[in-house]
Amino acid sequence: MTEWLGSYATEAIWLSLKVASVAVLASLPVGIAVAWLLARHRFVGKALLDSVIHLPLVLPPVVIGYLLLVVMGQQGWLGRWLDEQLGLSFSFNWQGASLAAAVVGFPLMVRAIRQAFESVDPKLEAAARTLGANRWRVFATITLPLTLPGILTGAVLAFARSLGEFGATITFVSNIPGETRTLPLAMYSFIETPGAEAQAAWLCAIAIVIALASLLASEWLTRYTRARLGGQC
Repeated sequence: MTEWLGSYATEAIWLSLKVASVAVLASLPVGIAVAWLLARHRFVGKALLDSVIHLPLVLPPVVIGYLLLVVMGQQGWLGRWLDEQLGLSFSFNWQGASLAAAVVGFPLMVRAIRQAFESVDPKLEAAARTLGANRWRVFATITLPLTLPGILTGAVLAFARSLGEFGATITFVSNIPGETRTLPLAMYSFIETPGAEAQAAWLCAIAIVIALASLLASEWLTRYTRARLGGQC
């Protein structure tokens, strides 16, 4: 058991952390931009865009994985172009697992950041503009710092959701040991293996600890950032 915990479980844990981290870091700039667009602008199709962004929350994960396979797979219309023109391939590798995790975690990220943008008093931004600051400087020096707690919350929620992603990942990039077998997929493999209940239970406990630590870290970061921002006001 000790030897197994030191090799197989460690591999799945580190792969999950890598996949989730890349998913959040890659999608965070887009999430901030989309959240700001939805929070501060009115335009034709806004309700449709909002609905599309939140689709991963209500669609079966297998459907998401299938759509990614159709679009981003080696034979997909976009995936083939990326492979031929840029040498980027998301099929059956950990980058594809990160893409699947980013898609399922994106709605939670956007929702939290959008609420943070909506909580910022527009009068503060207007006052800065009357003092001569342009729109981008106002965003960088006032809006963005005030929304930082929400950004951190959205990032950690997306990270936690990415750690638990299963259906879209196994459909899009399969369950390949050392390449796409993240923590949930490793648990699934043990559940399907007779006599491996103990290993599955260990991975379950580890997954709970990591998820709980992520949520506690989110709460602490939010409180700490708000305290710092409040002290500077």
